Amino acid sequence: MLLMHAIISQTISLYIYAPTNSCPYTTRSKKPSLFIMATINDHCWPEPIVPVQILSNSGVPTVPQQYIKPPSERPCGSITSMNFPDLSIPIIDLACFSDIPEHRKAVLEAIGEACKNWGFFQVVNHGVGIDLVKRMREAWREFFDLPMEEKKLYANSPVTYEGYGSRLGVEKGATLDWSDYYFLNLMPNDMKNLEKWPEMPRHLREVTEKYASELMNLSEVLLKAMSSTLGLDEDYLHMAFGGSKGISASMRVNYYPKCPEPELTLGLSSHSDPGGITLLLVDENVKGTQVRKENTWVTVQPIPGAFVVNVGDQIQILSNGAYKSVEHRALASSGDDRLTIAFFCNPCGDLPIAPAAQLVGPESPAVYGQPAITFNEYRKYVRTKGARGRAQVESLSLSLSSS
Repeated sequence: MLLMHAIISQTISLYIYAPTNSCPYTTRSKKPSLFIMATINDHCWPEPIVPVQILSNSGVPTVPQQYIKPPSERPCGSITSMNFPDLSIPIIDLACFSDIPEHRKAVLEAIGEACKNWGFFQVVNHGVGIDLVKRMREAWREFFDLPMEEKKLYANSPVTYEGYGSRLGVEKGATLDWSDYYFLNLMPNDMKNLEKWPEMPRHLREVTEKYASELMNLSEVLLKAMSSTLGLDEDYLHMAFGGSKGISASMRVNYYPKCPEPELTLGLSSHSDPGGITLLLVDENVKGTQVRKENTWVTVQPIPGAFVVNVGDQIQILSNGAYKSVEHRALASSGDDRLTIAFFCNPCGDLPIAPAAQLVGPESPAVYGQPAITFNEYRKYVRTKGARGRAQVESLSLSLSSS
């Protein structure tokens, strides 16, 4: 422990020692072992924040107790696609999404089937430049490689989650995930807090702005496709999200440091996304994203340049349950660190979200009841409880709440 103490002390000068009786971040031996980042936001979290990157870089030989998942939630405690090698999420080529009616119809059908049966699919030939994607990855890799004293200047709080953080949810004593992240509000402009946009590396802001613009354009294409496959006007979901002036977007860059015991924890716990649609740029070198298909966890196979698209809870509600917001999770790895970038296209925060009237009738009664709640109200759950499977969206289902 003295050696670990020395290693971390030499690396991070702005850490304070925490004795066992005041620091929840101790090893299973319960001996004093860690330093805690002193930030102005610590009082907002239920416990002091220790970046997982610090734990990983310090060479801890075991996973601290507060990161150990219950046996049923561990990777080895569930069925995975290793038992079903042919099981994989659909891949859709958007180059075929042209003005040729036959090609367009085929792509729309593929998107509709993926949303109904998987809630996930990968898109290729999507129009976002390969060079832009590469520069985005490099910029955020550089950020996470910065000294801790530079990253901690952007430490976040539970109020908006914007900035650099290491936990989701404010419940004291919660089991934590083996990851750090950076969260940013991107759109609309009045939601941006440029003080939370890192100044280093210098090109990060510019490339992130460009990336956000390109992914919003792609999101609009996908929203139109989903609207059409639901039998709605192609602009329905766009308008339900608030239209051009109301639709919102945010981004979470996930950093998964190497883990000494990945079989005991998760990089990110099982959850469904609370928003509209998510476009995930996975790490092309290290697998780790898993999607739940019934009782099986399917590992996403990285495709160079592709985006993994998934349906969020708001689309499930708007589609009256026709499209599925599916649980997914991230594994930890002992071999290499991993970086992914999630772009969230969401409804305007103060708009009530309810099933489209055209999708409700005698043969398809409303799955979600009244009064409708706003996205701002809805996401308070995950910001309080953290990642909890599909508990939130299922709590709104009339069929489940009445049973």
